[in-house]
Amino acid sequence: MLNKLKEFFQNELTFNAAKSTDAEQKYSLEQACALLLMEVSGADFEQSKLEKDKIKQLLQALFELSDEKLDELFERSNQASKDTTSMHPFTSMINDNYEYDQKVNLLSLMWKVAFVDDNLDKYEEAMIRKIADLLYISHRDYIKVKHIAEEKRE
Repeated sequence: MLNKLKEFFQNELTFNAAKSTDAEQKYSLEQACALLLMEVSGADFEQSKLEKDKIKQLLQALFELSDEKLDELFERSNQASKDTTSMHPFTSMINDNYEYDQKVNLLSLMWKVAFVDDNLDKYEEAMIRKIADLLYISHRDYIKVKHIAEEKRE
């Protein structure tokens, strides 16, 4: 089991700028973002079709993906979300490659996923708080983005 997880992280998550192409880096960042959105939607131990559809919509808008690429990203990230025990590798990748404003934008997407079913579960909120801390987002911005998402529920 540990070898399988180790192999997964080595194959899927390690980013070596000297060996990686821009496309590989982009895909890894896309997968990290997708996985974090899925972690939020699954935090309450159920992932509704409404949440899945919202994640797909947000990923397609954020990364301008074809339907085929979106489905592939979604499936790989969904499986990775089931297999992962830590968000640290994903948040580290985002911290290494995103500016603060980009991380705040990702946080706003997490809130949109959490509010899509008009029911903010305490576990979803706790997951978003944990991710925000790992992304070094200030509490002020965490609350600000939460209130904006709550007011503008889609």
